[in-house]
Amino acid sequence: MVFAMEEINDDFEKADLAIVIGANDTVNPDAIENPKSIIAGMPVCHVWKAKMSVVLKRGAGKGYAKIENLLFYKENNRMLYGSADQTVKEVLNEYTSITSNETIRDLD
Repeated sequence: MVFAMEEINDDFEKADLAIVIGANDTVNPDAIENPKSIIAGMPVCHVWKAKMSVVLKRGAGKGYAKIENLLFYKENNRMLYGSADQTVKEVLNEYTSITSNETIRDLD
């Protein structure tokens, strides 16, 4: 399912985990928390309100706005660096090995 930001933001605080794949500015809490930020007021997904968030990215580089993403430093966030295609498969394989001893071979 795909939701618009306005439809999903209220649900993040009820979520155990929010997984972010490749996003940067669109999940930056600076847009909400810092009225002097150059992205202040920009609509963003409030993934930091979940109990835990995990961001999958190739690196910790800045987004289009060229500012640090404060989500990356939140206590309840973890970074998983690498190609999302590969890291998603690895995470799913690990999960399934723990839960059912099955392996995800291909997501295509």
